[in-house]
Amino acid sequence: MLIAQFIEDLEHLPGPLPMHYRTVRADTWRRVAQAVSEAGGRLLSLWGSDRTRGASGSLVISAAYVVREGLLWLDLPLGERSVIDPQHPSYPDLVPFFPCAAHLQRAAADLLGVVAEGATDRRAWLNHGAWPANWHPLRRQDPHPGLPAAQEVTDYAFVRVAGDGVHEIPVGPVHAGIIEPGHFRFSVVGEKVLRLEQRLGYKHKGIEKRFTELPPLAANRLAGRISGDSTVAYAWSYCMALESLASCEIPERACWLRALLLERERVANHLGDLGALGNDAAFAFGLAQFSRLREDWLRLAKEAFGHRLMMDGIVPGGVASDIDRSSADRLFRQCDSVEREVLQLQQVYDEHSGLQDRFMTTGRVTPELASQLGLTGLAGRASGQAVDLRCDQPWAPYDRLQVKIATCSDGDVAARVMVRFAEISESLRLLRVILSRLSEGAGETRRELRLPAKAALGAGWVEGWRGAVFVALEWDGENGSNGIRRCHIHDPSWQNWPVLVHAVIGNIVPDFPLINKSFNLSYSGHDL
Repeated sequence: MLIAQFIEDLEHLPGPLPMHYRTVRADTWRRVAQAVSEAGGRLLSLWGSDRTRGASGSLVISAAYVVREGLLWLDLPLGERSVIDPQHPSYPDLVPFFPCAAHLQRAAADLLGVVAEGATDRRAWLNHGAWPANWHPLRRQDPHPGLPAAQEVTDYAFVRVAGDGVHEIPVGPVHAGIIEPGHFRFSVVGEKVLRLEQRLGYKHKGIEKRFTELPPLAANRLAGRISGDSTVAYAWSYCMALESLASCEIPERACWLRALLLERERVANHLGDLGALGNDAAFAFGLAQFSRLREDWLRLAKEAFGHRLMMDGIVPGGVASDIDRSSADRLFRQCDSVEREVLQLQQVYDEHSGLQDRFMTTGRVTPELASQLGLTGLAGRASGQAVDLRCDQPWAPYDRLQVKIATCSDGDVAARVMVRFAEISESLRLLRVILSRLSEGAGETRRELRLPAKAALGAGWVEGWRGAVFVALEWDGENGSNGIRRCHIHDPSWQNWPVLVHAVIGNIVPDFPLINKSFNLSYSGHDL
């Protein structure tokens, strides 16, 4: 779709990707949502901000859409507008156009006290009783003498399924292993799942508020610790947003080094997942072999970049360090050795009848359902959604790498395994190209940022291994307390957690761990 047909005077946000911004009225907010949905666009994120200043300004609800031309960030000032409750400004509901907006809207209600008009589900999402229902952590006018008194914790109103032979199985939030907390309420007949309802938010840590208390040039460290398996994607997204509002173009060599880190992060996670998926299907050999490969991969990362997960490798204006010829050669050779072993293991997985019996047709999400619910990232590509930011809107250096997208239309566990194998192969190819380019010479790896003295906006958008990570940054100017007025972080798990519910329906309870792992969604990146 041509976004200019619906919105005039778009503001282009500086940065390596096409990103646009506009403030709209309520009628335009709804009209654009409908147009984007009908044209096959996607809702990337939704969040609220407090832009009040004394008696001026207002609360704002924001949405980021992915359209053919790039990213569209819309702001809707709420003022005193409300058709529900004068104390809770409201805005038009986006769920009729984008079902994935439901949890995002509930989170905005918890954090900022803004509500969606006509929304049928108004249960708290992130607030588990840690703060009173009438206290909103992201509002400026709320007093902060310390933590507010917690409200009385009440039972969460799970949806009940009635009928002969139907019973419930509660799982979590504490699990039998080293795993983050999430609650899953199964309604089953025998072992067949009729319904699954999730409750997340147990890992809510107040990260978005914490960003406003940190120096902007140091907050990349917090971004890189939101979800440890995606530290590179988060740090790059945050730094891109900061560089966007500062109108800073990073050095070319820094672009190549950032891509090197990002693709190594992608490979590390796929290696770990393929081993865990084998283990969940009682194939311990797969876990042992892929764990060995992943461990070797992480150890070399520690030697080359100073950290196994490559934390703090990406910094505002570029990267923290360069690599020398010797390290580049070792990284190159490792790509070759890992590729040989992964190809052998892929043949083992493909020909193992026990594995294929567990993988095939299990946890299926059809392309039609995936499109309707907004399934994205790796899981989306396994259900026929050919979306990959590195291909759709290639930014430097991906504009010179010609990334080959990996897709499948089967939408089951086997498809998600296949996409992982294909993406490892492609990432190893990209890594060899990147390392060859870096070996050709040296160059500047970091540029100083000059943050503006006036209010500004910036956005970061990066294709992590799980899907697209997005950061929206509001800058108050140097006269602000720390400069950052609002930093919104979005993980693709927000879109994909609701789809997992549908993937499990009709399967047996013992297949849930396998289906869940095939998505491998983030708790920490979702709960913030």
